[in-house]
Amino acid sequence: MHENSITRGCDFPGMWSSRRAFMLGSVAALACGRRRATGFPGYAFVANAGEQSVAAVDLTTFTVVRQIRLDSAPSVVVAHPERGSAYVLTPQTGTIFEIDAVDLRVKRKLWLKASAVAMRLAPGGAFLWVLCRSPHTLVKVALDKFEVGARLRLAGDPVDFDLSTDGSAAAVVFPDMGAVGLLELGKPGVARVVLAGDDPRAVRFRLDGRQALVANRSTRTLTVLDCKSGGALVRLPLPVEPENFCVKSDGGEVFVTGKGMDAVVVVYPYRTEVAETRLAGRSPGTMAISGSPEYLFVANPEAGDVTVLEVETGDVLAAVKVGREPCCITFTPDSQFALVVNQGSGDLAVIRVAAIQPGRNKTAPLFTMIPVGTEPVSAAVV
Repeated sequence: MHENSITRGCDFPGMWSSRRAFMLGSVAALACGRRRATGFPGYAFVANAGEQSVAAVDLTTFTVVRQIRLDSAPSVVVAHPERGSAYVLTPQTGTIFEIDAVDLRVKRKLWLKASAVAMRLAPGGAFLWVLCRSPHTLVKVALDKFEVGARLRLAGDPVDFDLSTDGSAAAVVFPDMGAVGLLELGKPGVARVVLAGDDPRAVRFRLDGRQALVANRSTRTLTVLDCKSGGALVRLPLPVEPENFCVKSDGGEVFVTGKGMDAVVVVYPYRTEVAETRLAGRSPGTMAISGSPEYLFVANPEAGDVTVLEVETGDVLAAVKVGREPCCITFTPDSQFALVVNQGSGDLAVIRVAAIQPGRNKTAPLFTMIPVGTEPVSAAVV
């Protein structure tokens, strides 16, 4: 049995009734001819900015089994299944909390001595990288000892960063400078700063690490940078302000959403061209791609639903009502369930991926809805 499948009935007396209801619901679904949903032996950790906590959701019973209190509002949760932990960033205090996915408690915490902007897990899982302000640094955190391993000085005020897939490089966006900093993470020293067009707001490496795509928000363009020379290769005009990115697993397509059009823009990074636009509900926002089958889930915060498209064909498969202001989408590792964080309604919507069928009705029912707290903003599964 997976170590994360341990049930904690002592925390919530109603857990047995919830588990029984879940089992009966599964049997009813089976009787109707659908393949039984089995749940996932693990937890979803949901960051609640409004009440400075992380909700631990048991994905076998689909109930909150513990609220883990923090000292400040969290902004992001990163899962590390191999270590059996979730890492939570509170940007105002610049603190990282390590939550044990068995005991469901804060195991360790680390103060970075700086306010934080963003956090990413390094490829290979040995380190976290945290983008900080005051001072402007990119901080390396070694997870074995849970201590700061390096502080790389930055040339300006950062808003976003990305890591190359091999973990050897980072790119950091400086909007006030109209530039991007390119860092070789294995070498000390200040980042090489290159011009990246007006109003750069986000950056993503191409899968091979040779180029970086920079989102120029106000000019509605993507600037493609050559990472070796630092030169701008091309500026691609877009029909939207590039605000949200999602990359296909093979790196061959990048999906972009933002203000300006109710659609997803498809970019081919290896051809440096905008391929097409696909209708994706009203005011599409954040996105995520399921593993198998490959479906693109697009949050529509204004409409309170999620639009599901087939990645290969671009066909709209379903629109699922999920709650107010969906802001984050993630999946169970077995791709059985999509988990949608609803910031406005304070809950976690669970969509059974198998219930979405190409060629059928363009709607799909929710599997369940779980209240998780006030103003949830991020989630990760361990």
